Amino acid sequence: MIPLRDDNPTSITPFVTYALIAACILVFLWQMSLGEKGFEAAVLALGVIPAALLGDARLPPELYLVPPVATVFSSMFLHGGFMHLAGNMLYLWIFGNNVEDSMGHTRFVIFYLLCGVAAVLAQALPNPGSTIPMIGASGAISGVLGAYLLLFPRAHVLVLIPLGVFTRLIHLPAMFVLGFWFVLQLINSALVEGGQGGVAWGAHIGGFVAGMILIPVFKYRHVRLFAPPRHGE
Repeated sequence: MIPLRDDNPTSITPFVTYALIAACILVFLWQMSLGEKGFEAAVLALGVIPAALLGDARLPPELYLVPPVATVFSSMFLHGGFMHLAGNMLYLWIFGNNVEDSMGHTRFVIFYLLCGVAAVLAQALPNPGSTIPMIGASGAISGVLGAYLLLFPRAHVLVLIPLGVFTRLIHLPAMFVLGFWFVLQLINSALVEGGQGGVAWGAHIGGFVAGMILIPVFKYRHVRLFAPPRHGE
C-alpha cells in the first residue's frame, strides 16, 4: 500500500517541509558525487553509530568529522540509496505540510528534530554496542506520521494497492493507512533479532510514538485533535 496524496488542504505554504525535502535531496546528490568509497565514508562519519554515541567506540581519525552527538542530527539528512530517499520524501511530502500547518514553521522545525532524536534513542538504547550506522529521515518523518494520525485520522488518503500484476487506486482514512503502517513496523521489529538488519524499525516506532506525544504540546491551541476531514470525495 503506497500513499500518493491526501485530500487535506493547508492554509499556509509549508516552507519547512519543502526545505527539508530539498536538503535531503541535495545531501544525497553530494553523497553520490563522492563515489562508492566516499559514499560509505560519509555514512560512517555522519551517521549515528550507537557504540560511538553511547559508548567508548571511536572512529578512525580520517572519518571523524563531527562529534558523535552531532551525528544524531546529521544522520537525518543522509540516505542509503535512491529508493530510501524517495520513500521518505514521499511520506514527508504528503503528510508534512498539514503537520507544519498545525503548529507553524518554527515549531515544526523543533518538532521534527525532536522526533528524530527520539527515533535515534529508541533504536540505539536497546543496542548500545551496535556498530551499524543509522541514517535516514524516516525516524523524524515517523513522528510526522504519528502527529498526523492524531490530528486528521479521518482525512482521505489516496493509496496505490498492488494486486499481483494489477494495481488499484483507492481512498482510505488516514487512521487506516497510518495505523497499518505502524503495525507493520511493530511486526518487523519483532521479527528482527538484536536490532540487526537494514531497516531501523525501532527508530520508526520511537519516532511515531514521539510524534503522538509531542503534537498536543506543539500544535496551535485552536487546532483540534481528531479533526474531521476538511473536504472529501
